[in-house]
Amino acid sequence: MLKSFHLKASKSHQRLLDLAKTDGHRSVTDFFKEEPSRYHSMHAETNGLMMDWSKQRISKATMETLHELASEARWQEGRDALFSGCAINQTEGRAVLHMALRAEPGDTFKVDGEDVMPAVLEVRKAMLAFADQVRSNVEIHNVVNIGIGGSDLGPLMVTKALRRFHDGGPSIHFVSNVDGAHLEAVLDGLSPKNTLFIVVSKTFTTQETMANAMAAKAWLVDALGTEAVRSHFAAVSTNLSAAGEFGIDEQRTFGFSDWVGGRYSLWGPVGLSIACGVGSGNFKALLKGARAMDVHFQQAPDRENLPLISALTGIWSREYLGFETQVVLPYAQDLDRFPAYLQQADMESNGKSTGRDGKPVPHATGAVVWGEAGTNGQHAFYQLLHQGTSIHPADIIAVKSPMSLHLEHHEKLLANAIAQAEALMVGRRSDQVIAEMQQKGASPSEIEAVSPHRVFAGNRPSTFFLLDQLDPETLGMLIAFYEHRIFVQGLIWNICSYDQWGVELGKNLANQILKEWNGESPAPHDPSTNALMQRMKQE
Repeated sequence: MLKSFHLKASKSHQRLLDLAKTDGHRSVTDFFKEEPSRYHSMHAETNGLMMDWSKQRISKATMETLHELASEARWQEGRDALFSGCAINQTEGRAVLHMALRAEPGDTFKVDGEDVMPAVLEVRKAMLAFADQVRSNVEIHNVVNIGIGGSDLGPLMVTKALRRFHDGGPSIHFVSNVDGAHLEAVLDGLSPKNTLFIVVSKTFTTQETMANAMAAKAWLVDALGTEAVRSHFAAVSTNLSAAGEFGIDEQRTFGFSDWVGGRYSLWGPVGLSIACGVGSGNFKALLKGARAMDVHFQQAPDRENLPLISALTGIWSREYLGFETQVVLPYAQDLDRFPAYLQQADMESNGKSTGRDGKPVPHATGAVVWGEAGTNGQHAFYQLLHQGTSIHPADIIAVKSPMSLHLEHHEKLLANAIAQAEALMVGRRSDQVIAEMQQKGASPSEIEAVSPHRVFAGNRPSTFFLLDQLDPETLGMLIAFYEHRIFVQGLIWNICSYDQWGVELGKNLANQILKEWNGESPAPHDPSTNALMQRMKQE
């Protein structure tokens, strides 16, 4: 269990409050004027992933004080507790060891004194062997992953991101929403005899997943008969008996332990659909990249530790500058589901208002995470980023190596990524706008009327990430980077990052409403809920 850290009582916190009143309002362009080498002192890299935080609204003094804050929070001690298998998921009494899922033979991860690696490696071997069998089966043209939340967002994001590594094998599809239209849209055009379903539910009871699984089963059985279930379904679940009752053979069921949270689970059996798409070799490369980031997080000095630094700049923006959101802008179409993946990873982890001590936290916690792939976002919401009344710190992610054969497209993509980071920082002054309008022959009255609308203040913070290439190994590093950033922020905010009690109430009420619609005794509801239920039941 992690020790509580009370931010408001921290000496560094008090200094940061003072710095927010001074340096927090200074212009980043002024920082660059004072220190032309600022980029060199505010960027770091490891194994093909570079992070530049020099455009953050942050001074050297602030950065040093943030590192002191992390030291006061005993972040290194917390990191050691994470990797040692302590039950840091304290409300559920569980360790948090998704890092073990990408570990290599010879690594040691223990829970309650027992080395978990033999079991991890055994399941990995079986899962990847099954994936390669699926890929070599000429009868299987399509694999449909049925899951929701972490059983969908992670595998879907990685499968799309590694599009270029689908060298043969089946097409991979994903069904998550309990809205039957989702399943219907995916199955449209598929052939039952050429389709494999992977049902991903740890308990094999998840409402949405099981509704879709039963409907998929009915679709298959209607065409091929009951016996086809054994050869056209696989499961990722620890509930062997329930999977067996469904008709899935135990040899086609792959489980994982309760020290793996759903939103951190793509590295193990939950990633079976990824492996079916890209093959065992590329899946292992994904794990290798994530493990490399684990090693970096454990061994890199504080001033070069990418997840730590990113966490601290995020805390500065959220707690001290009052910026409520974090926008993620991948300039790579293959990463277009990455913002959605991070929404769950971050907001389900750090969207908490109760501290590890069980008391309400008296400070800000997790930011709202959102975003869209560039350059699409530029034609949607960047207007607000540049001239809106609120400020949204941005993570801009670019890839140096082209991801298609259209090389001229890639040059435009990179130019836009760099330009947006610069534009967010420098803005556009009134004198610049007026000079431009005068040069184009605008009249004085037109300049007076229009020029204010073309001015924007700039000084809007961003961090720039440059990946050498978007391949399995680098993608693994990027995902693990954000996992560790989330951990550090939760540690300093003194919250329990690895439970998600906030999603339970809605589930329970939905089950109750379903029971009432099916004739069971009604429970008390508010007048609005009663009216909505009655309206929906009317024919």
